[in-house]
Amino acid sequence: MVRVPSRTGASGNEYIVTVPPDLSLCSECARELLDASNRRFRYPFITCKECGPRFTIVRAMPLARERTSMGAFEQCHDCRYEFRDPDDRRHRAVANSCLVCGPHLRYELAGEKRTVAHGVEAIRYAARDLMRGRIVAVRGLGGFELAVDAMNEEAVQHLRDRKARDARPFTVMVRTVSDARRLAELWPEEERYLSSRERPAVLLAQRAESGIAQAVAPGLAVVGMYLPGTALQVLLMDFVKRPIATTSGRLGDEPAVTSRADAVRRLGSIADRFLSHDLEIVTRCDDSLLQIVGDGPVFQRRARGYVPLPTALPVATPRTIVALGSQKGNTFTLASDRSAYVSHPIGDLRNLETVAYFQESLETFRRLFDIEPEVVVRDLYVGPLSAGALGEMGLETVSPVQHHHAHVAAVAGEHGYTERVVGVAFDGGGAGADGTMWGAEILVADLYECERRATLRPAPLPGGEVAARQPWRVALGYLSLEPDAARAFDFAFEGVDASELPLAQQQIDHGIDTPIVSSMGRLFDAAAAVLGVRRVSYHEAQAAMELEALAGSRGAEPLPFPVEEREDGMLVIDPIPLLVALGERRAAGDDIGDLAARFHQSIASTWTEVVHQVADRTGVAKIVLGGGVFQNARLLTSIVRQLEAHVLEPLVPRQLPPNNGAVSYGQATVAAARLTRDVAV
Repeated sequence: MVRVPSRTGASGNEYIVTVPPDLSLCSECARELLDASNRRFRYPFITCKECGPRFTIVRAMPLARERTSMGAFEQCHDCRYEFRDPDDRRHRAVANSCLVCGPHLRYELAGEKRTVAHGVEAIRYAARDLMRGRIVAVRGLGGFELAVDAMNEEAVQHLRDRKARDARPFTVMVRTVSDARRLAELWPEEERYLSSRERPAVLLAQRAESGIAQAVAPGLAVVGMYLPGTALQVLLMDFVKRPIATTSGRLGDEPAVTSRADAVRRLGSIADRFLSHDLEIVTRCDDSLLQIVGDGPVFQRRARGYVPLPTALPVATPRTIVALGSQKGNTFTLASDRSAYVSHPIGDLRNLETVAYFQESLETFRRLFDIEPEVVVRDLYVGPLSAGALGEMGLETVSPVQHHHAHVAAVAGEHGYTERVVGVAFDGGGAGADGTMWGAEILVADLYECERRATLRPAPLPGGEVAARQPWRVALGYLSLEPDAARAFDFAFEGVDASELPLAQQQIDHGIDTPIVSSMGRLFDAAAAVLGVRRVSYHEAQAAMELEALAGSRGAEPLPFPVEEREDGMLVIDPIPLLVALGERRAAGDDIGDLAARFHQSIASTWTEVVHQVADRTGVAKIVLGGGVFQNARLLTSIVRQLEAHVLEPLVPRQLPPNNGAVSYGQATVAAARLTRDVAV
């Protein structure tokens, strides 16, 4: 059980929160699973008090079998005896069951209402089809995943084509740590997380001779690997005996599919086969994904194994809070006293299905944690769909929290720091306090307010969000600031439809659908276009990920990246000389990997110097690094080292992701501090 200090819930009763996350198969259950003399031999739902599903199957608290979806399965005599025996490790284990009384597997052919196998035979059939290059939809404990042989280039590409997921990397499941070591470089800290009870996928440097299909993680040097976390996965891997590439069972931006009926309907055009079971999934939850950077983890996605464990607030909130998070990459947070419950990733609030999923998940958290929010806090920008959901809540609102202030507050908050910090916020963009879009900022902030002290020179972004998928548009926006530098931008526009360029230029000239943006994420896009690496992206971070892969760990000297101080004291970093230098050196034949490394080094060196200036002027030595761009391990590592060389103390996101997954926690942290101050006054 997971225990946190007791507090008073909405009902007025003192209680202890005991909503544990799903945990991977323990060693005892793993031993029994493969013991032919054990009554649970090859039982794909084997579990005990120490492992198995919790969060994904619970309906209500306090946690008991009848309040989970396992309540639909009546225990047999033997299981009931274990369940009631205080000395048995399955005493009161909510998911206790066996082959006689527990959930069952079935294997079906896509497009046919015909089950071809049950139980262990269903797993054998799935393994056989995976080895034959077929795509199998597997119903895990948190939703459906699409699986394919990771060593079969044609099969992996076939999955990409069917799912229309052109470039986002897949993850790879391997049977053992030794298997992972054969395929990737594996350091001790990476191994520790890979084999931990939480079983996250860990980004590892792939070996050149790994044999993993290039289509698994196209253009990247790292691949997310994970070990089996459930008995079903262990058995499947034992039968397949090869790495399996997996991706979530979702269409586009919609929530992942959980039910068998929905899977057959929505994934039938993608999967050839369905391996499913009859245990209801109450709450969807993806696998967690992290990378070891420096001496600890940096989450890309905090989900299974970690959600719904609370993250401590640095100050206790006098009123219960719901923080709505961001429009893109949404999570929400419920906060009471000193506990903040950050949700699993919800997705982009751009369609009715995802907004409904947001509302459903929020209601689940309210019910499980007995928190009835009294106030709501949000971002400066709320999209039309989420605005409707907000209106339905009917709660008192507190002042919106600027997006990058929330990023900075999230990192300071998880470290328990409440004083002023110098915050570096790098991301794709969020609504700024001046009506423009921000995304490359240095803020001086505490948990109440923030002040902008430095920024990237802003540029027009023709097409708005479209430009995040078309880096040539970002390059055109920067070129519009210095038209005489056109020669250096030649590579950016090669192959672009001749009719699109003048239309985008007209957008800039007339200010039509052309926000003004200072965004580090978009600067990476512009650099990728100028270098000829990528002019069109299939997902927002693709260009940046490819630049990081090209840069690798090679040493590099910075390129020109000048800083100007305005009359009001604002420091403005001008990217045009940097982009021009990249384009000119690319045209002169410089190695593209060397240029990618010099681009990273230029950002790290220049921004560290600017942070140092701001720190000197303010007397603040704590430096917070937040925002999705800090998922770039090379950039994060380089900036941390240079800050430490200046005798500054960087605070890096460890418990929550640097990306928008932490924004709701940052909002809750700021709201708690403001509410506390208001009460004190």
